[in-house]
Amino acid sequence: MSGVDLVAVYGTPALVAHLANAAVLPVRIDGAAFTLFSLAKWPGVRRFPRIALAMAPARRLTVDPALRGWARRTALADALYTVMARAALDAYDQNRSVFDALLDARSRFGRNTRILEDAERQPLTYGRLVLGSVALGHALTRAAGRGGARSWASCCPTPRRLAITIFALQAFGRVPAMLNYSMGPDALVTACRMGRIRTVLTSRRFIALARLEPMAAALAEHTVLACLEDVRKEVGPLDKLWGLAVSWVPTLMRGRTAPAGSPGAVLYTSGSEGTPKGVVLSHANFLANVAQIAAVVDLFPTDRVVNPLPVFHSFGLTAGLFLPLLVGVPTCLYPSPLHYRAVAALVAERKATVLFATDTFLTGYGRAPSEGELASLRYAVAGAEPVRESTRRLYRDRFGVPLLEGYGATETTPVLAVNTPTHGRAGTVGRFLPGIEARLAPVEGFAEGTQLVVRGPNVMLGYYVAERPGVLHPPPGGWYPTGDIVTVDAAGYVRIVGRVKRFAKIGGEMVSLARVEADAAQHWPDDTHAAVGLPDPRKGERVVLVTSRAGAQHDEFVAFARARGIPEPTVPKAVLWVETIPTLGSGKVDYPTVRRMAENALREAGARQAGLKNVPSSKDVILDGG
Repeated sequence: MSGVDLVAVYGTPALVAHLANAAVLPVRIDGAAFTLFSLAKWPGVRRFPRIALAMAPARRLTVDPALRGWARRTALADALYTVMARAALDAYDQNRSVFDALLDARSRFGRNTRILEDAERQPLTYGRLVLGSVALGHALTRAAGRGGARSWASCCPTPRRLAITIFALQAFGRVPAMLNYSMGPDALVTACRMGRIRTVLTSRRFIALARLEPMAAALAEHTVLACLEDVRKEVGPLDKLWGLAVSWVPTLMRGRTAPAGSPGAVLYTSGSEGTPKGVVLSHANFLANVAQIAAVVDLFPTDRVVNPLPVFHSFGLTAGLFLPLLVGVPTCLYPSPLHYRAVAALVAERKATVLFATDTFLTGYGRAPSEGELASLRYAVAGAEPVRESTRRLYRDRFGVPLLEGYGATETTPVLAVNTPTHGRAGTVGRFLPGIEARLAPVEGFAEGTQLVVRGPNVMLGYYVAERPGVLHPPPGGWYPTGDIVTVDAAGYVRIVGRVKRFAKIGGEMVSLARVEADAAQHWPDDTHAAVGLPDPRKGERVVLVTSRAGAQHDEFVAFARARGIPEPTVPKAVLWVETIPTLGSGKVDYPTVRRMAENALREAGARQAGLKNVPSSKDVILDGG
């Protein structure tokens, strides 16, 4: 939808209310789409569906009195849209567990509705998903005993089994800790210590296929490895009977699951800028973020989602798994976002309408497919890293697919802002979701932008840190400092300038490393770039640009910068060419590894200039510049 569509829907009632000086009473009607008279053709249509009315407090629409004509009508339509989006959030029941929300979705859309599958092509209905989750959860709880550990780590082989494992633990009040197996053995052991995790659910087949024997050996020294091949044998007739009963009568589980405010899962920060931390998210956090996204992004049971993102990443878990399952959208999970041709083919095969990914992966999917393979998409939702203009142009020109760029953090479950079909502006990450309070705190030394601090129903319960295992460190007053430097324009669109930690101080001036990367993306739009700040004896720090551009030359970039009028401090002092920019499992740039590569390359270059012999040379990097 465009701005004209927004005015067409909301413009007239907003104008009438404004001219009459009348308050708007938001009323949300839920359930009418399931009546026999509905034209929506959604699953779950029946004779007597439950119809619910939710009324929010009356509000008056206020706009700048200086606005006239079309500008005023547009502003009024936008004001009414904002009121209705907040009403949709308030009407969503967040006072329940995630598993209770799954049970409600099963009742709403029908137990026989196919809702989840993965690359193994074995679709699960709501009924089968509930049955499998309850049976497995009942067996795990019985084996551990009622006094067993509350937190269990999960590192499972296939997305579908991992989804069942998550719901199985949540169904019986356990807290799944989502281990990112790409973190390395030491980091995984630290992650388990943070949350005092005693049991890790995994699979022998998965360990063998992914060659994770060192990881398994390290974890086995500190935890109990419970392989699903063995656990499935422990699921007895009583467990299956209990699961079957709940799949038919969901109310049997009422009161057995965890309170909404209790931990629903533990995820881990990416570690892209330091030691990972455990992020404790409540059931209410997850449901709030689901409701916030659903209030502004159109998702219908007639859509089809493909999610190749790992669910140990908050974007893949909340937006790619919980959101579609709870709003009735059939979802196909794929185990690796790196299989570009396979994911593109899956989109075509499933006739998917929505794709969740990061810019790096979207670029791969856009270049891999045959003509028309992505033509079924209504839009692709991108997060975790900035969307390059070349990626946006690729999808727009080749497939006619808009990219909805969003922004968030693991600590906010994760989405904070997103461009939507009704509100989109290139170069920004969209507007804040309903329910988000934002404070913009000035940061000394930064000429542009302020640090973003947020509070809302999707902000985490707190951190687990390695220094104090099992102790929750909540954000003071519920306010989470994102560490991001942003600007917010008059229309509410958020632009990310950079991160507090991702600035280099050169001669007393703060230089945004994100700005350096953005400049490089303008010059070499088809390649990937990462900028790091390294110590410099004269100016404190110097910027090194690491790029996948084959044969990248420092002099060439300097000439480009001069032609564009780019300030001299933001021009990198050296350009490092690598075959591939290292990334984490989530698709984010692995900055610690990038920094080590740059340090090693500079050290070798310095040694060679000093005339030292027998200096080892990195075979995968080429350094150009001083």
